[in-house]
Amino acid sequence: MRAVLVILAALFAGAAHAACFEDLGETGCTDEETFPLSDLRHLSCENLWLVRNAIYHDNGLCFRTARGQDYFDNSDCYVDDPRAVRLNSHERGNVNRIVQVESENGCR
Repeated sequence: MRAVLVILAALFAGAAHAACFEDLGETGCTDEETFPLSDLRHLSCENLWLVRNAIYHDNGLCFRTARGQDYFDNSDCYVDDPRAVRLNSHERGNVNRIVQVESENGCR
């Protein structure tokens, strides 16, 4: 299984910037392309969780779980309800595909 390494994650208070991941798609950036299922299927449950939640974090989600709060800093969050997070079409597609692969792999 290939490891996903965050190669770019620009996070500035008040501005959302997408995380980019090595080994995913052409650009690896969650807001610029919808990743192929074949790329996502190479990821571990942990890395699928990371990529999915990085998308939400980049768009201001305030994490409620201890795991989410431990990994992502809530200091710059501004959306309490995950359903209210505004995602572009690539981000929404990536979340949906990741959830699909997580289900296929028994991650969720």
